[in-house]
Amino acid sequence: MSNPAKGTAPFGAWERELAFRYIGAKRENGGVAMISIISFVGILLAVAILIVVMSVMNGFRTELLNRILGVNGHVYVDARAMTPPQVGAFLVKAKAVDGVNSVMASVQGQVLVVGHQGADARGGIVQGIAPQDLNAMDIIAKNIVAGNLLNYGKGEFGGDEIAIGSQLASNLGVLPGDYVDLISPNGASTPFGTAPRSKEYKIGAVFDVGMSEYDEILIYMPVAQAQLFFGRESSYDMIEARLDNPENSDAIITEFAKFAGGAYLSDWREKSEGLVSALGIERVVMRLILSLLIVIATLNIISGLVMLVKNKGRDIAILRTIGVSRAAITRIFVMIGASIGVCGTAFGVLIGALFCVNITTIQKIIEKIFGPVFPSEVYFLSQIPAHVEWSEVYITATFALIMSVLVTLPPAMRAAKLDPVEALRYE
Repeated sequence: MSNPAKGTAPFGAWERELAFRYIGAKRENGGVAMISIISFVGILLAVAILIVVMSVMNGFRTELLNRILGVNGHVYVDARAMTPPQVGAFLVKAKAVDGVNSVMASVQGQVLVVGHQGADARGGIVQGIAPQDLNAMDIIAKNIVAGNLLNYGKGEFGGDEIAIGSQLASNLGVLPGDYVDLISPNGASTPFGTAPRSKEYKIGAVFDVGMSEYDEILIYMPVAQAQLFFGRESSYDMIEARLDNPENSDAIITEFAKFAGGAYLSDWREKSEGLVSALGIERVVMRLILSLLIVIATLNIISGLVMLVKNKGRDIAILRTIGVSRAAITRIFVMIGASIGVCGTAFGVLIGALFCVNITTIQKIIEKIFGPVFPSEVYFLSQIPAHVEWSEVYITATFALIMSVLVTLPPAMRAAKLDPVEALRYE
């Protein structure tokens, strides 16, 4: 090793060599290798856990929003005050707006659904939409688990075939080909009040969105039939637009407002405000809590360096007497702690990313040993979703590295301030 008294560049070869020699020194030689290993493992686990948990939360958020945005529109226009010609004119103009994928007018209403098999009655939400619009909704058309949509919309006023959610069908004990009675509280007016309207419909298809919130209540009916059943004549309740990018809903609302005639406009964030807000808050809080794990893990480096400084007091004193500067002593001990943090962070990122990529395989292995750990009836989804956002991985790694350097400063500066005379007095 070259003579440090002659002066070398900061973080030069001899400083690095001395730092790594101290890291690997055994306890009997004044080293703290075991504490270094514990610190390394702690940082590794903290970084890996943060990446895995945030990736799973991102996966849940992505899957839930994909299902919500697949069933619902992205921008809504209240069409109750619009005449049929106005609705038609709006649809033509809306489809021409850049960024709009599709636009449809619908009729909506609440009903009581009664099966013919003696099952309990259930509440439902009817969505009256045209056949081409229903077939364009991939989350419905591509998730038909029983029956089909071949006869949906065929017949007088759209016919009498409807499509219902899988859990609603299960609750009523019905299958495609069976009949159900739909009862609407908004019926004809009589001298004794409003009489409920009831009509029998044939189940043509059963769909499974993958979210019980929708599979338990949704009913799709041809729009002409819905207008007849709810007494809407030729009017509509809502116009829904689906966008190429749902995040651009604000810009699309601004464009729609130019020809909406004062109709109320809203977007998917407002309709699902509670869920979107809860997911966002949970994400921030969880990131904060897990970041504290990294802080706690890096604190192990302090204890290791404090012991190392105590054990290597004689060496530090000798280095100071031969001309090594305090800055060089500080850099040596900073490199010791930082190297532990760098290695722990690197392996933590690698293990966390590999875990997320292979999470489905890991889930299957665990379930073979311990049984189901992620029941779909509880968590909506049958598999644990994981979506790695590399920007978050970068932030996590950067935070771990910064903390690894910061926690080394107090013991490193303490080592640099060590008085050589006092350190060698009792040697």
